Amino acid sequence: MKNIFEKEITLEEINRINKLTAATKPTWGKMSVSQMLAHCSVSYEMVYTDKHPKPNAFTKWILKTFVKNIVVSEKPYAKNGKTAAQFIVSDDRVFETEKKRLIDYMIQTQELGETYFEGKESHSFGKLTAVEWNNSFYKHLDHHLTQFGV
Repeated sequence: MKNIFEKEITLEEINRINKLTAATKPTWGKMSVSQMLAHCSVSYEMVYTDKHPKPNAFTKWILKTFVKNIVVSEKPYAKNGKTAAQFIVSDDRVFETEKKRLIDYMIQTQELGETYFEGKESHSFGKLTAVEWNNSFYKHLDHHLTQFGV
């Protein structure tokens, strides 16, 4: 899996994002391109903001036991997979605003680097390695950029 903490890879993904337009349609799924960009930002919001409430101990145990490996492994996501409630974006969003926000989060993450993320507590899964953080960030982004044909 590509390493989102490497500047070249981050720029590669930003270039993919820059190929999108407000009119880009998905090849599967129901989200608009603006909703997809906002959806991809949720992963970063959980790292950098307190916008999303943390799960209680029981829910966190369920997530660690049954969901964590799906998110942090190198196995690609299936098309039209189930989305956690906090990742659902159903309202209209402004394309340029969401695009800039996602790119800013990506640059911040790359600049903080692997050392910052090694052993960092995740919102839902407990402490993750830098490799697990990378897999979760990169795999999710790649899945949705592929969904929108870039």
